[in-house]
Amino acid sequence: MAQSSQTTSPLSFDTPEAVIAAYTQINLVGGERVPTAAALDVVNPATGATLGQAAASDAAETDTAVAAAKAAQAAWAATPARARGKIVAEAARAVAAHSEMIAQVLARETGKAIRTECRGEITVAADILEFYGSLGSELKGQTVPFNPRMLTTTTREALGVVAAILPWNVPLVLGALKIGPALVAGNTVVVKASEEAPFATFLMAEIMMQFLPAGVLNVVNGDGANCGHALTHHADIAKITFTGSEAVGETIYKVAASRIIPASLELGGKSPMIICADADLDKAVAGAISGMRFTRQGQSCTAASRIYVHDDLYDAFMEKIEAQLNTLVIGDPLDEATDVGTVINQKQMDVIQGFVAKAEATEGADILRFGTLPADADLAPDLFMQPTLLAGLDEDHPCVTQEIFGPVAAVQRWSDYEDVIAKANGTHYGLAASVWTKDLSTALDSTSRLNAGYVQVNQNLTIQPNVSYGGFGRSGLGKEASLEAMLEHFTRSKTIVINFD
Repeated sequence: MAQSSQTTSPLSFDTPEAVIAAYTQINLVGGERVPTAAALDVVNPATGATLGQAAASDAAETDTAVAAAKAAQAAWAATPARARGKIVAEAARAVAAHSEMIAQVLARETGKAIRTECRGEITVAADILEFYGSLGSELKGQTVPFNPRMLTTTTREALGVVAAILPWNVPLVLGALKIGPALVAGNTVVVKASEEAPFATFLMAEIMMQFLPAGVLNVVNGDGANCGHALTHHADIAKITFTGSEAVGETIYKVAASRIIPASLELGGKSPMIICADADLDKAVAGAISGMRFTRQGQSCTAASRIYVHDDLYDAFMEKIEAQLNTLVIGDPLDEATDVGTVINQKQMDVIQGFVAKAEATEGADILRFGTLPADADLAPDLFMQPTLLAGLDEDHPCVTQEIFGPVAAVQRWSDYEDVIAKANGTHYGLAASVWTKDLSTALDSTSRLNAGYVQVNQNLTIQPNVSYGGFGRSGLGKEASLEAMLEHFTRSKTIVINFD
């Protein structure tokens, strides 16, 4: 193993800059900070300045992390499940106690507003970890009435070493959804942080590591071609859990299939929001703004990016949502007055603007932008973007059919219920959907017919612990955030038959 560096406890960092300095060009392996041979720049998207240099792990450095996890796995799996849960819960409380520092780092590397996004994200992440910490006693098997002269039981066992690959949009929540159930179930974990936003992930993980045996939780950083490829192809990885793009998810699924190991995938979405004629207009408008994750710059797989508004409410809805979107403050993510920060990087901004350009080139389309871009000289203007609504597009337009992953939503009129259900289902995605109505019959009928794994009525909540979350179709495989997720995706079932004769 390379020479380690462990000079400052993650529980005693004084500034975000100290955090970033501590995680410069290192991985967290076997309970230590381990330097890597190469580094990559991490940029503050709000200012354009380089925050620091994160690890750029190669195959050998990734292998070191997997080896540490493998070495620790048997003893961790042998630890009683409730004891594992208590350790994870204690670690979760430590994460919560240091939430402000984690949020400060997250805001700097993601460009998300600290008030509207980052503090809430770390709060939910800690809650998810504590939730899973409480589930150790639920790792039960069954007694099967097979034969009176045979004791037939099933047990739940850990899989081994889990590879957890994180995106940049909500790395802490999505990290918790993978780390929590994997650890409580008795697995050890190698996290691949997002190369765009790694530092808050490293901080959260190292806080947890103060309570875990060495090697149980490890974090590496690097690009997909080197670090990601090495991790997913490693012979000692028993399970891959990935959140990210549809294209990368497909590649990872093929790798898992070639090795005959399980994979859970949370991929893209093009979530419909159906607003019925009897909906509470004020609640629907607020739900559209929160559901589109405008304060996260629309960088969410569950973003309600297709909004279908009944003809009877359309004009009033547009008037109210325009007024409210115009009140959102776009600016410095660290400013307590800011509602909306930045898009993550220029590559993603180019994708978003490419979609908007297609709408602008479409006859009859109406492109509506809201809010005022910041004029602060200390900010880099290129990655700030106004919340945008696109009206007058056909159902087959790319802005209606493809995931934009930016603060852009298509708004459509509807009058025929059967038609709007068909349009809502007219996608290869199936992650989330919502219906806004006061009529119980409509609510029950629509939720049963919408082809999505996470369907809500009169709300657009984000991921919550104990609420099963996951999509259909090309939105992915498997569930997260629930007991079901831990049992089905992070354990294997063994049948044991003891013959008394």
